[in-house]
Formats: sequence, C-alpha cells, structure tokens
Amino acid sequence: MKIFTQKIKLAMPLLLLSLYPPAGCSGSPDTNAQSAATVVQEASEVDADQQLGQLEKEYDARLGIYAIDTETGRTVSYRPDERFAYTSTFKPLAAGALLLKKPLDELDKVITYKKEDLVTYSPVTEKHVEKGMTLREISDAAIRYSDNTAGNLLLKELGGPAGLETVLQEVGDHITKPERYETDLNEAVPGDIRDTSTPKALATTLKAFTVDGVLPAEKQDVLIDWLKRNTTGDELIRAAVPEGWTVGDKTGAGSYGTRNDIAVIWPPNQAPIVMAVLSSRTEQDATYDNALIAKAAKVVLDSLELQEEK
Repeated sequence: MKIFTQKIKLAMPLLLLSLYPPAGCSGSPDTNAQSAATVVQEASEVDADQQLGQLEKEYDARLGIYAIDTETGRTVSYRPDERFAYTSTFKPLAAGALLLKKPLDELDKVITYKKEDLVTYSPVTEKHVEKGMTLREISDAAIRYSDNTAGNLLLKELGGPAGLETVLQEVGDHITKPERYETDLNEAVPGDIRDTSTPKALATTLKAFTVDGVLPAEKQDVLIDWLKRNTTGDELIRAAVPEGWTVGDKTGAGSYGTRNDIAVIWPPNQAPIVMAVLSSRTEQDATYDNALIAKAAKVVLDSLELQEEK
C-alpha cells in the first residue's frame, strides 16, 4: 500500500528568532507576548503534524482532521480541505437539517416503510416495518445506532440527497456533496466526489448545528442529546478524552478502509471542542482500525492543551 506523507511546516527558525530578536528590533511587551503566543501555537502545530504523519505511516492510511476549540478559537488541522467519503457521519447533519425545517411537534409524525426499503445494517428499523416509526425515533436510530434505513428515511423526508445539500448550503456548507442513499454512499472510491466532504466542512457544519445557534436552543438540545447517547463510538474519539469529559459523536465506515468520527466534546466548565477525524486507505477491501482514530484524536487534544498551557 502507498504510504501517505504530509508536508511539515518548519517553525523552529521562527521560534529562535522570537527568543533572540535582532538588536534594535525589540517591540513592546504586548507585541512580544503576542508573537511568542503565535510561535508556540505554530510549534505545537508542527509537533501535531509530525505525530499525525507518523500515525499515517504506522497504519498505512490517510488522515484528515479539523478541530476547533470554541472556548479559545484555536484550531488544529491536518489535510483539512482534502475530500473523504463522509459515510454515516451525514446522519446528524441530516437530522439537524430536519430540525431546522420542521417544528418539533412534527417529530411525532409516523413514517411508514416496507420491508423492501430495508438495507444492510438496520438494527432498529427492521423491527418496526409493520407500524412504522416517528421521525424522532428514526433520527434516534440513525444517529445512536447508525441504522442505515433510518438514514435513508431522513434523506427522503428532506427531499433526497439534493434536499439535504440545499439545507447544508443554507447554513454555509458548499463543500459537502450528498448524492446517493445508504448503502451506496459508502463505496468511497478514491477520486469520486459523490457523498464526500472535508474535515473542515464536516466539523464546521456540525458546529453550526450544535454550537453556533443555527438551531433554536430547544432543537439544538434534541440533536445534542442524540449525539451524546450514541452507542457506536466508544473506541474512537470517546476513547481519547480524559475522564469527566462529555462526548457526542457520530461514526462512519466504508470501503477503502474508511473510518470516520465527528464529535462535539465538552471539557468540564468549558465551551466545547468540535472535531472531525476522517481516514481512508488505498485498497477497496482494506480494513480499518479504530485505534487510528482514537490516537489521532488524542494528538489533537494534546495539541490544544499545549497551546492553552503555553
């Protein structure tokens, strides 16, 4: 398999320059402090890049990461604008779009479907073919259990993948490209931009729905509750956070070793961190390793903590 590499930014000359400024070039204490903070952030980014590049080599995979600490505005990114198949991480975005377009009481509307509508991995919807499910139950199944038929029912309620794309564009996401339903959207063929996004776009859109107030508070709380009670993410970003932190996330998996997790992370007494960790490999039948996502998330959190401490 091809080993992926990432160009590493070099901050050491800048660090030395900040520590030993040329004679006659010393600035005010405030200016020097700001410069030092900038240098430290760049140095921590270099360290994170090096560690993430090493993880790519170790797991023979491509990583894409974007994280923003909404408390400080600091970010950590790695291949933030490269496209990855988003797989099931679209489901909270679809639920967010549904919440944006419909009143809460419409979540109690019952949606019926047929046995023929069931697709692979539908652990919840397969039990309710006779009576159907409410939109609330469908959203819960899609996010908390990654039920694929539930994901398709959400898409249909929005007017299909094109309907989801329209809502995403309304909230500022012109990058994510929904085109197919489950399970075709998990094909993840390299170079095919259908059903892809970027780490930055996914994290930014998740942030819009869960932090930025795109949804009214009551609706935002509903989406956050589904994410917090997700059942599929214990070995991914959740495995990287310290004890006492709260995580709401949505996982995804597909061909070419695709493994993804997008999350909102609440440290104690602090505004949340929003993170997207995406990964892929070069062969169609390649497997994925959850440890790669967990280790990458740990690097990101350590980098944000380093920036804060400095």
